[in-house]
Amino acid sequence: MPPKAKFTKEQIVNAALNIIREGGTSELTARALGKRLGSSACPVFTVFDGMEEVMSETVKAAKALYASYVKEGLKAAPAFKGVGMQYVNFAIREPKLFQLLFMAEQTQKPTMVNVLPVIDDNYSVILQSVEDSYSINRQAAEKIYRHLWIYTHGIAVLCATNMCAFTQTEMSNMLTEIMAALLKEVKGETGND
Repeated sequence: MPPKAKFTKEQIVNAALNIIREGGTSELTARALGKRLGSSACPVFTVFDGMEEVMSETVKAAKALYASYVKEGLKAAPAFKGVGMQYVNFAIREPKLFQLLFMAEQTQKPTMVNVLPVIDDNYSVILQSVEDSYSINRQAAEKIYRHLWIYTHGIAVLCATNMCAFTQTEMSNMLTEIMAALLKEVKGETGND
């Protein structure tokens, strides 16, 4: 009979998230996790097979937290701008988790067309918000999403790495200006077809 787990999976994952929040992924070790839980590392391995599994579940938890930011952004009008604002807010409030999800080196280098579906589980719902908010077709929505993501990601990285600070008003104005330019470009293209 295997030993009874001293900690739940959720307790271990929450401890791992907090370690990453404070020091980044390099600080997440079995020893640090045991210490955070007030124990040795052994009880962690009655629930998980290894640190790779702990990290995998921790990434899932970080993605779930990020998804809650996306969900909140989708309530804004326009929804796509709300998502952009929440993307940056996630970087500001959870810089190490943002780095884990959106600044980690990828095992494969996706093309620009494929990067968003690879790194963001919320891709489809966000893309749909672009189509719905601006009454544009899928191709135009994808183009706008990619361009605005590059711009928004730059702002978010500046915030997550403490390179620069922006007020909510500054971010809102910047996203509005770039979105207006992109919409003008896209609507001009579709008008010339």
